[in-house]
Amino acid sequence: MNEASLNFLDVQSGETDAPPRCRILPLPYEKTVSYEGGTAGGPGAILVASTQVELYDRAVGDEACLQYGIETLPAYSPPGLAGGDYVVALAALAEKLYDPERLIVGLGGEHTITVGLVRGTRRALDKPLTLVQIDAHADLRDEYDGDAFSHACISRRLLDEGIENLVLLGTRSVCPEEVRLIESDPRISVFWADEISADSSSGYLQRLRQLLHGRDVYLTIDVDGMDPSVIPATGTPEPGGLSWWQARAIIQATAETATIRGLDVNELAPREGLHAADFAAAKLTYQSINQVAKARGWLDCRQPPGANG
Repeated sequence: MNEASLNFLDVQSGETDAPPRCRILPLPYEKTVSYEGGTAGGPGAILVASTQVELYDRAVGDEACLQYGIETLPAYSPPGLAGGDYVVALAALAEKLYDPERLIVGLGGEHTITVGLVRGTRRALDKPLTLVQIDAHADLRDEYDGDAFSHACISRRLLDEGIENLVLLGTRSVCPEEVRLIESDPRISVFWADEISADSSSGYLQRLRQLLHGRDVYLTIDVDGMDPSVIPATGTPEPGGLSWWQARAIIQATAETATIRGLDVNELAPREGLHAADFAAAKLTYQSINQVAKARGWLDCRQPPGANG
């Protein structure tokens, strides 16, 4: 299957009456992976798997993408650019693409893509922006292996650049440097994976809603935030992650209480024979977009009684 010619969900231009409100941006960037490689293949694998995803999403009660429309942009992979230079170039592209009436969805690639996407979104939005990050790791190191733009440093770079708040969800792997920063910087809130798992009343969702109410948010989903039983194909898997339903509930709560200005899904490292991981990442991407579309009023559909997706 020719990935370069694929549209996300196999939705073709012209299937909706209005111009598409969702633009998919594949970003096959891979320069600083620290364990297993393969993230450059993530965007293509998600596009391929998405052609098998049912368009009907019970959580919103319709084939939602046929209402808001999807445009899949060419993969952005400028030759020779890495680290800070890549981030500068991607930020310029994200700023150019930003439209308050549309949603840009980045498909990674390693997590470094988020720095460029958030930087460009913040410049275009010209308002305070909170980063909501589903991730096994805090990504708060000042540098890793001598690289300040490593995938292990993305949250630190964005804090340095002045994001309003950082909300980490599903975190379960940190170093002492990161713990000290979490304890000292009031902008950082952490919903640890073990605390989410132990919270049978889902009170953490109420706290999340209170924290995000009325904010402008960028949502980044590192697939290693999920438990490896859901998405095992990632470069740095950590046991004890979010379940499918916990991740879905977090995304829904975020979309309903904040305004999601952009999102990305990253760090899928496809493995032969693990197609379930690619499919899960594709479906999570689609259902995340649908929650944004529902919150923004892009959908004209009735949610079925008891629907939870």
